[in-house]
Amino acid sequence: MAIELAEYQVCVDVFLTTQSYVDIASISIIPRTTGGQVYYYHPFSAFSDPAKLYNDLRWNVTRPQGFEAVMRVRCSQGLQVQEYSGNFCKRIPTDVDLPAIDCDKSIMVTLKHDDKLQDGTECSFQCALLYTTVYGQQRIRVSTLSLPCTITLSNLFRSADLDTQFSCFLKQAANGILTNPLVQVREQMTNLCISVLHAYRKFCATVSSSGQLILPEALKLLPLYTLALIKSIGLRTDARIDDWSFWINYVFPLSAQLAIPLVYPRMISIHDLDSKETEGSVIPLSSEQVNESGIYLLENGEDCLIYIGSTADPDTVRQLFGISSVGEIPSQFVLQQYENPLSKKLNEVINETRSQRCNYLRLKLCKKGDPSGALFFSYMVEDKSPSGLSYVEFLVHVHQQIQSKMA
Repeated sequence: MAIELAEYQVCVDVFLTTQSYVDIASISIIPRTTGGQVYYYHPFSAFSDPAKLYNDLRWNVTRPQGFEAVMRVRCSQGLQVQEYSGNFCKRIPTDVDLPAIDCDKSIMVTLKHDDKLQDGTECSFQCALLYTTVYGQQRIRVSTLSLPCTITLSNLFRSADLDTQFSCFLKQAANGILTNPLVQVREQMTNLCISVLHAYRKFCATVSSSGQLILPEALKLLPLYTLALIKSIGLRTDARIDDWSFWINYVFPLSAQLAIPLVYPRMISIHDLDSKETEGSVIPLSSEQVNESGIYLLENGEDCLIYIGSTADPDTVRQLFGISSVGEIPSQFVLQQYENPLSKKLNEVINETRSQRCNYLRLKLCKKGDPSGALFFSYMVEDKSPSGLSYVEFLVHVHQQIQSKMA
């Protein structure tokens, strides 16, 4: 069915408003092959989710997009395209068929050397996209990139793009889950991180004590994000099968800018929003950073969790949420704006975040001793947990593996 729909240039998006298992793994083949996507609302609440469903539907039909598209990437001599990754149909090796393409989706292109590149010369890449606009006009968009070739590996590390590098890790993990055991995929991701840092240590770092972990400046957070990936829903053995399947389908077309927030969400304090000069600075994802007298917002581009500490100031809780104590936290919640500066600031922060993510984030209030609290703390990826090492322990492990490779 997916192939037939793609041949007729029909793009399918699937909206799943469910409270039970629906076999996303099977259903998702159709949107993945036709350039569409899966929207998943679980467990769906008729009280709190209509606003998200409405806004997702509205953005889906009004965002910048094209139809009946064909894309091809070309490279200069010495390089060739190895494979494409994303939501599309592929009938011939060189082209990607897209019944629809929109501003939220990305396609990863993996390249390989097939000849030697000369130092000091340039290599070029060109992406050509033929598509039809919403007004019926046929257009070609051509993007060309020319980069210098170098034999100095330190130049490569200096120019590395962390978001893009990690986005590749993320998509490789999603591909790996389809054919390999989760424990093997987690190991592969760890080894990828170690290989990158070992190459830097071996070929680029100046002579120093072997007991020191040396990280390239541009990729110094790569170990942290790799650990976060290993602990994410997609690679956890305790996740529901539909959650796994949705995570994989969410990752395939995900843009590089949203890759890191998905596994390492942004957390800010909101109990002191009105006293901050700038909108909340990001807090590390560690339970040590969460004070029970505070209120914290955590968002990953898809969902937004608000944790209310057990000893949070009742007046602050009332100003933000219209309830007098933590005990009154409702299971289903819709954020209101009240007539006070703190409530206004919180609404501004959430609306700004939604516009940055091109997504109407679902809100959930969380408290300690409740399943919602356990969900919030499951995102504290820098802590030691059943799903993996603490950040410090992971750095020690990475360092030991690099040292053994250097020996």
